[in-house]
Amino acid sequence: MVPEVGDWNRLVKYVSTLITPAHEYTNVPVSIDEFESGDLPQGPSVPEQVVAYLYTHRDQAFTRGELATALDESPNSVGTALSRLKQRRLVRHRGEYWAITDDEQRLRDAYDLHTVSERLDAEDGGIDPAEWDATAPETPHPSDQDTT
Repeated sequence: MVPEVGDWNRLVKYVSTLITPAHEYTNVPVSIDEFESGDLPQGPSVPEQVVAYLYTHRDQAFTRGELATALDESPNSVGTALSRLKQRRLVRHRGEYWAITDDEQRLRDAYDLHTVSERLDAEDGGIDPAEWDATAPETPHPSDQDTT
């Protein structure tokens, strides 16, 4: 269970639980029925695993390859996650090495937003892409139109 928003002390324990279960969801075959229905096992996303691992090892920095090996994920997936986390200033990058941000308030805020989003998705089922498309307007919004 995800700790409550703002419960920073429990975050440390929760983050460490994301690392081991991540391996349980890697390279696990599913039946074709599960595949077709979309009822697929879900574990922590690669960005969640990266943040959890770097936070747990916040006194060290790692290369993309070292992180990929530790998480049992592809280096390309880890690289993409690192780039996106860097844009959000949740990780630091020097040369080939990556480390968790030293801005703990930023990390707390990101964690709280993630927790609230997960809770809301669990309560209302999240966004159904088919339903979203069905209610989308036929014409694009003026801000989406090409102005060149």
